[in-house]
Amino acid sequence: MTVKFIIDIMLIALAGFTASACGSSNGGQNGFADQKLTVSAAISLKDAFTEIGKNFESRHPGLKVDFNFGSSGDLKQQIIAGAPVDVFASASAKEMDELDGTGLIVKDTLIEPAVNDLVLVVPAASSINIAAMADLGKSGINRIALGNPETVPAGRYARDALSFYGLWDNLKPKLVYGESVRQVLDYVAQDEVDAGLVYTTDAKSRADKVRVVLTAPAGSHKPIIYPMAVITGSKQEQLARRFLALVASDESRHVFEKLGFKSG
Repeated sequence: MTVKFIIDIMLIALAGFTASACGSSNGGQNGFADQKLTVSAAISLKDAFTEIGKNFESRHPGLKVDFNFGSSGDLKQQIIAGAPVDVFASASAKEMDELDGTGLIVKDTLIEPAVNDLVLVVPAASSINIAAMADLGKSGINRIALGNPETVPAGRYARDALSFYGLWDNLKPKLVYGESVRQVLDYVAQDEVDAGLVYTTDAKSRADKVRVVLTAPAGSHKPIIYPMAVITGSKQEQLARRFLALVASDESRHVFEKLGFKSG
């Protein structure tokens, strides 16, 4: 066997190894087949994240973005209990701060790309006249829906707003609690309550079923921001970072704004 032949064989083997390594770093011939990114996100992000998730999957052939939508408080508890989550997106800073306090988020990945407003809605066909928050005390208004303040950020914002106007204690007998802001929206859309407090984006998603009668002033509640971060110990940290980079991009900003969010 000649030295030249041996060298040629070594070069061919090296070329094959290099090609294989490059293919692996780019997802291989099958892209990201059998890989999954798990994202736990506030239910109010569902429409935006569904679209952004599809955009992310198109950039990573074979990858599946698995969304778990729910109330931020419940999702936080699942993560603390050890749920295998790569990215967490909350509808308030409280849940993210609590995870940060337990060392469960990768701090340098934290972003706040979107902001929302709190609005009071009534069923689209309702004839009830509400010109101010104080009108919720009228005798003709018997059931007012809002998220459970213990687990649903929208519920806490609603409680803040009602307290700001000195209405919280007097309205307690009329309150109906939902376990997510979308459940509150459903109560109003299905005419099961007289009014409800939800986000602007929720109201916009069911504009055929609910009508916005007023927007709570920003000073009546804490800012409605959406902090997002990679979870410590994620087995897909690099993909999770890429996902958040897309969420923070101009492309996704247009998605958020189309749905009624404001830029963070």
